[in-house]
Amino acid sequence: MQELQDLKQTLKTQIIESLNLQGMSPDEIDDNAPLFGEGLGLDSIDSLELMVLLERNYGIKIEDAREGRKAMESVNAMAQYIAEHRTK
Repeated sequence: MQELQDLKQTLKTQIIESLNLQGMSPDEIDDNAPLFGEGLGLDSIDSLELMVLLERNYGIKIEDAREGRKAMESVNAMAQYIAEHRTK
């Protein structure tokens, strides 16, 4: 499962860079914390940025909004989704 751990670390760095979360380090993002609302506090604009990140870095295009919400619940959910759907 080291590969999934590495993916989570990479993903956290990509989230910080994509969303300009200045002053935040990957270690500050809990793998299980919700990315939206209570957890990291992201909003709908951020979700679009994350969709671009998934497409650009992993070749994943999410068409269904419900699937997107589920895939972007947390870093764990995103890493699992990427592991199952990546084309790059």
